[in-house]
Amino acid sequence: MSDFTAQRQNMVDCQVRPSDVTDLRIIDAMLAVPREQFVPDGKRPIAYLDMDIDVAADGRAKRHLIKPVVLAKMIQAAAISETDRVLVVGCATGYSAAVVAHLAAQVFATEPDSALASAVARKLADLGLVNVTVTAAAPAEGDRVHGPYDVIVMDGATEIEPDGLYEQLKVGGRLVGVFATSRPPRAMLVARSPADFGSRVLFDASAPVLTGLERRPAFTF
Repeated sequence: MSDFTAQRQNMVDCQVRPSDVTDLRIIDAMLAVPREQFVPDGKRPIAYLDMDIDVAADGRAKRHLIKPVVLAKMIQAAAISETDRVLVVGCATGYSAAVVAHLAAQVFATEPDSALASAVARKLADLGLVNVTVTAAAPAEGDRVHGPYDVIVMDGATEIEPDGLYEQLKVGGRLVGVFATSRPPRAMLVARSPADFGSRVLFDASAPVLTGLERRPAFTF
């Protein structure tokens, strides 16, 4: 067993399983995806720690892998089925999209940096994940071309209501993400019904805010 394989098993056994993640499909996906390949080489030793990891290249806007537990619990709440079409917004280096690709029929992922989006597409293809399409787009924009979606996963937090993403859900669709619209921030699930949207709190959580979903500064005299 390689050192990274052992770390991956430890992440699942000591972080994910004890946090009431019981869906074996998610457990298997997180054991299958080599998280260390989605961080810069110098940060591989911390790839499996219980923390948000900045994965941005030098001089570029910050991008993060969110905590494994937060991602796993949100995905479990979304109840992704093997026939679902899923949108992952703000996928950064693609780890979240890789995990979801093991669960869903089709995955569409967005990343605002076009060079990074292209690199993510190559990485996922190299891993044999041919059911993922990566598009260069801001998180708030989503991907209307390939919608609507059964599930939308926000790979980070929002400080505003992501109305543009809600509109890309199918009736019966679910969106999960960390909402920092109030304090404390919480992971939430938003579901679309024929007439409206409903939401429920999943758990207290924190995550880096996705680009373009920051709270607008209040005007002061």
